[in-house]
Amino acid sequence: MRLLRQRLGEVLVEAKVITQEQLEAALELQRNSGLRLGEILVSMGAVTETDIARTLARQLGMKFVNPADLKVQPAVARLISEQAAKRYRAIPVDRRGNTLTLAMADPLNVFALDDIAFMTGCEIDPVVTTERGILRAIEQAYRIETIMEEKPPAEEDAETARLRELVEEAPIVRLVSNIIDQALEERASDIHIEALEDRVQVRFRIDGLLREVMSPPRSVHGAVVSRIKIMASMDIAERRVPQDGRIQIKDEKRDVDIRVSTLPTIFGEKVVMRLLDKSRAITSLEELGFLPDILSRFRQAIRRPYGIMLVCGPTGSGKTTTLMAALRELNSPTQNIITIEDPVEYQIPGVNQIQTNEKVGLTFATGLRAILRQDPNIVMVGEIRDSETAEIAIRAALTGHLVLSTIHTNEAAGAIPRLIDMGVEPFLVASSLTAVLAQRLARTICRRCKEPYELAPDAPERLAAGLPTDRPITAYTGKGCPYCGNTGYRGRTAIHEFLPVTREIRAAISDRVASATLQEIATRMGMRPLLQDGVAKALKGVTTLEEVLRVAWSEED
Repeated sequence: MRLLRQRLGEVLVEAKVITQEQLEAALELQRNSGLRLGEILVSMGAVTETDIARTLARQLGMKFVNPADLKVQPAVARLISEQAAKRYRAIPVDRRGNTLTLAMADPLNVFALDDIAFMTGCEIDPVVTTERGILRAIEQAYRIETIMEEKPPAEEDAETARLRELVEEAPIVRLVSNIIDQALEERASDIHIEALEDRVQVRFRIDGLLREVMSPPRSVHGAVVSRIKIMASMDIAERRVPQDGRIQIKDEKRDVDIRVSTLPTIFGEKVVMRLLDKSRAITSLEELGFLPDILSRFRQAIRRPYGIMLVCGPTGSGKTTTLMAALRELNSPTQNIITIEDPVEYQIPGVNQIQTNEKVGLTFATGLRAILRQDPNIVMVGEIRDSETAEIAIRAALTGHLVLSTIHTNEAAGAIPRLIDMGVEPFLVASSLTAVLAQRLARTICRRCKEPYELAPDAPERLAAGLPTDRPITAYTGKGCPYCGNTGYRGRTAIHEFLPVTREIRAAISDRVASATLQEIATRMGMRPLLQDGVAKALKGVTTLEEVLRVAWSEED
């Protein structure tokens, strides 16, 4: 088997799916861990399960089946036991005469082919798909799901009773399962299911932008929404008011928390599901896109023994990820670190993390008060959103604690007047605040289809990005390929604006100067605005100028 795994690595290198350096690193980890090479490459982020499956299929001349298109006939699947299917990561999907079509995650496993041929007495026609697709198919084929343990109340209307019957049908269960699995496979952060006049629209938010992925018939909308509501412990009989719920998916490969929100519209309920993959490793600060000078100053700010450090930006700009990476770096047995979050998205061993619960009165403010009685060194508050939380956080920073938090403002300088508007005295802000980091997330250029081009002297991007027009400038773009869904982008990076609170800034805060004046002072003292940070990354080939201008726009620009 080592020879076969070595061959897999060589095939991936030859196909330019991974580099030789990544293969050597994975083989070294394999020697120490005993795990399969494919698992190690996926955990490293060097390759996806789909990349491996496609490459194997191409090498062996077999058919590749997209996990979302994998159709299983339960009667055929039960030609082998559930235990055998899990052991071999393979499942029968179709039978024509004496030929059995077998979906496999590892078509190089000749023992699986021989054993299943012996069990079924059939000739095996293997097709290749991902391991995640196989596990999902096994779950659908063998597990008898209990949709609702309690009987429907007697007073349910006929429409609700009909929906309960529909959501128990296999096609609806498979459709909802396929939507969630496909979203996870494509790295989506959100799923939008919307009722239009003549159809249902399903869109995924991938790398910050929505993309339509399927359009089921209008007739299935009610059943799909009801299926999701039941999974999220929501009331399927109530369709007139917004609802919130939660789904947890836990299996051998993943631990996913899904926050569900419904909203009544004129054509039916709209559902949005936020996907939080809790099994992902917390990113280190080096991987967040910091340019070296900002990373150095940010590290200085979070290593102070007291004071408050804020990260600001709109929803979805990666603020929590940055703070979690900072806590991971600060975490040590000598530090008592406590967080209060809504929700707890990432779990860090050794850090005491609290989930807010407004139903029982556990808000950011009440939780923060309790934390300060627990002898903390470092406190992380998920968000400062009201005057009470702001005042407690500021006073904690003044009494010897390092406080990390987020605040919703568009630029770094805007965080200061926002705190003052919440009722915090300017002299308290000036005394406690150490730095503010503003950030946005920009899509990165796909590494497989990236290509350089010369920026024309009269290109609008030159003027918008403040680039000189009297010299050649090389920029980069992605032409689009299957790996990136023909978008030219895959993944995201952060662009930053770091405002250290210096003596001059403190004096300006005490004088209640406007955010525009604070921005001017900070820029004069060397702060690089978001746009300039993004342009620097675009010229390095990390992202495109168009993407930087999209995410880093400001009124001054």
